[in-house]
Amino acid sequence: MPAISIDTFFACSLMVLLVLSAMATTSKLLYPQINNAIDEALSERYREISKYLLLNEGSPSNWGQNGQIIPENFGLAKADSENPYELDIDKVSRLNSENIYAISYAKIFTALKLSDVSFRMEIKPVFDVIINLTATFVKANDATYQFEISTKKSGIPIQTKLKCYVIAENYLEASPFHTSNGENNVNITIPNDVNGPAILVALAKAVCDSRIMSYGVYAFAHNSINPKPKSTFLKLSPLNYTLTTSFVYPEMNLSKAYALNINYYSLLEQISNGNQSLTYNLPNFVDPSPTIIVVTGCNSTNFFAEWTVYPHIPLKIGANFAGLDALSNVFTYNYIVSINSAIYECTIWLGGPKQ
Repeated sequence: MPAISIDTFFACSLMVLLVLSAMATTSKLLYPQINNAIDEALSERYREISKYLLLNEGSPSNWGQNGQIIPENFGLAKADSENPYELDIDKVSRLNSENIYAISYAKIFTALKLSDVSFRMEIKPVFDVIINLTATFVKANDATYQFEISTKKSGIPIQTKLKCYVIAENYLEASPFHTSNGENNVNITIPNDVNGPAILVALAKAVCDSRIMSYGVYAFAHNSINPKPKSTFLKLSPLNYTLTTSFVYPEMNLSKAYALNINYYSLLEQISNGNQSLTYNLPNFVDPSPTIIVVTGCNSTNFFAEWTVYPHIPLKIGANFAGLDALSNVFTYNYIVSINSAIYECTIWLGGPKQ
């Protein structure tokens, strides 16, 4: 068997085993601070709590869709779903602190109604998409940028199908699909009459299972100064298939807004205009893919491009257990969850006071 086929076989086997083990509700428990015998009753209780967070809808069951609602009971499951571990896209998005509709850990703790248990949660893509700019070639009429795009899980290359988009001022270019064995060189050419900064969006799906998705975003200079950090000009908050763009500075002019997924892209329709914000409709793409949202505009004379993703992942929320001697029992559970048919990795830490 050729070496590349062997690599692909092991990479796909890793992904399939990861999904099957988690779908069977198997959890991995770690005991970093326990030196005595494991309290089986406590471990079983924490395991059930971790499952409750993901299998329970909370109340009201639609608390995710309305950014003003604080749940009376906390749970992330999609209402009326027949699939276990299918999470609601908006409940999950409200866990991300970058979202203006985010719910705080304190309010989640109250809604969970477990005064003796602290938790931490992380939700992220199953594998990583890593983008590096490796070379730039400037010619009379255009500039070509060479990128190295890696798709890996825990350092192991993952074979994927890769789709790239480039956005700059009044410019959008979609590339054909690339098949990547974990390392891929992609050349992007932009005309010199287009102003930057520019954004490269790379969406990737695993060859062994198209529901296993990830993405990477890379901002770079093109006929412009270096791009500013994310959220310098706008705070982008997707919720209930609506995008709220909140201005960081007054007197900003927005030009275009795009929604991009693995197969399609769409120009967003503005639905309201406020003093310091605009709102847009978001399409409900049928593909099991995160939707990358890019909004372009000008602040004074400077063009900018801001981006976010829906669902608003990766995210981390909850207590910081590191170095807390007051917590003697800390358990970690790993699950695979689905959001809009795409598969993500969820880790939950649970801890309680010394007995």
